Formats: sequence, C-alpha cells, structure tokens
Amino acid sequence: MSYYREYSQYLLETYGERVYKLPITVSDGGCPNRDGTVGTGGCIFCDATGSGFQCLPQSMTIAEQLAENKAFYKRRFHANKFISYLQTYTNTYMAFDRFQTVCQEATNDNDLVGLAISTRPDCVNDDYLAYLVELKNSRNLSIDIELGLQTVNYHNLVDINRGHTLAEFIDAQLRIKRAGLKTTAHMILNLPGDDMLDVIESAKVLSALGVDFVKIHSLYIVGGTPLAQHYARGEFELCSLTEYIERVVVFLEYLSPDIVIQRLVGKGPQDNLIFCNWDTSWWKIKDAIEAEFLRRKSQQGSRCHYLNGHALQHF
Repeated sequence: MSYYREYSQYLLETYGERVYKLPITVSDGGCPNRDGTVGTGGCIFCDATGSGFQCLPQSMTIAEQLAENKAFYKRRFHANKFISYLQTYTNTYMAFDRFQTVCQEATNDNDLVGLAISTRPDCVNDDYLAYLVELKNSRNLSIDIELGLQTVNYHNLVDINRGHTLAEFIDAQLRIKRAGLKTTAHMILNLPGDDMLDVIESAKVLSALGVDFVKIHSLYIVGGTPLAQHYARGEFELCSLTEYIERVVVFLEYLSPDIVIQRLVGKGPQDNLIFCNWDTSWWKIKDAIEAEFLRRKSQQGSRCHYLNGHALQHF
C-alpha cells in the first residue's frame, strides 16, 4: 500500500515507463538574494554551490551535461525518457534572451518528456511564462517550475533571510497556474522557529493554491553558513528525528491527495556538513514515515477537509 502519492509512480502512470531527471548547472546562474537586488548573503542555510553539489561542473556546456547524465542513466538503468532539470541557483534570474537560449539548449534532445526549472517566487513573471508556454507547445514537453518556499510562516521567511515572503509565492503560483504550467513547492518542515501549526498551515496553503508537486526537505547545516554560526552559538535546537517523522506525516495528512510527493528527505553536500538527517540514511527515514502512517491507519489527505466551504458541510 502507498500512503502518499509518489512521484515515481506518477511518472510511470504518465509516461508508461520510468523517467529520470538530468540535472544541469547554468554557468552564469545567480541569485537576487546574494547580489543585492533583494538581499545579500543568501538564505541562512544556503552555501555557495546553490544546492548544486550533485551536479556536473558548471564549466561544462549544457549539451555536455545533458549527454553525460543521459549516458549514465541509460547505462545504469536502461532509461529511455528524461526530464531536463535546471537545478542550481535561480534559473529564471537572467536576461530574457539569455533565458530563452538556456531553455532551448536544455531541451535540445528527442528523449526529453519534460523540463524542470528551479527558481524563486520573486523571479517569475508573465513574459518568461509566455515563452515557456510556447516552448511547451512546440516541443510537446511538460514544464514544471520549482519554487523555493520552505515555510508559509512569513515571520520566519524574514528570519531565514529568504528575501521574499508568502505573498510573492502566492503571486508566482497563481501566474504559473494561469499559464497552464506545473509547479513544485520546496518545503523544509524542521526549520528553527517553525512548529506543528506552521507545518499544518503549509500543507493547507499549498493545497488551496493547487500546487502540483511538493519536495519535502529535512534541514541540513553546512559549515560556513550563517545557520552554522547560529547553531554553534546554541541559538536554536534541532527537532528530533521522531518529531520530524511526526511533522512529515501530519503535513501529508493535511495535504491534498492530488499533490504528488517528489521527496520526503533532503541530502546535503558530504564534504562540509555539520548536521544532516540525524546521521540516518534517507531510506530508513522513509521507512519510519511509512511505519507511522501504518500505525495511525492514515494516509495523505486524510485530514484534507478544510476546502470548499467546509463549514457548510452539515447543511
């Protein structure tokens, strides 16, 4: 039994076979929360790699990265279908003509069924979306825009120096949905300063806005980041693994059963980690989450009863 809607199963049902993401780093990728446009220093948990520690060197061209990653998955998994994934930094934060070139290069492969673009809510506008709609139709691709949100607690978004609050996410989500494209929300369920109420409200907001996919991340601490400095000074305590499992299960219980779950646990760069996943493998955490669902006799969406005027249900 599946207790939540898994991404791998969604891809299998949609495309008739397993589909693999090909991560790409754009050499001139940047972030408005680092260069002074909306802030400096970036998010307190983010290191200089821009979450791209698993990617190939950015000195490689997009075509070279696509070819090498594709060859790996073909050789190891006999894969035939792929999603091109602009993963690191803020991939809509560039001049419009450059963005068009990047997208064209990233989709120049006949075995692609989709394009995923990682970005920030404050870097989405209608001109860029209109171009992506043209690309979707001309290449017959599914296009998924991944938005880093982390929490709906807008006080905490300020505290972690995101450079935006909840309003920008709502705006970006609505614009993307109007354009007919898909969205993924990235969420960290064990941020310092967030409690179970924030976890529940996060699930409710994402469900009300009609997000298509969710990536759940467990917070990791990378050396040299402001978060690492706060941690070293004892300014916060990390929640336990038991509490994290509880938060994930409750989040999924309140989340719409239509939303597909791409990830339950995050991973950090291996060479500079201070804390990651309670020194426990991701698959053991996944097993523990599923065991908790079994214990509760619950599943994703079991508490999603708050939409469409729920107070009128007794009439």
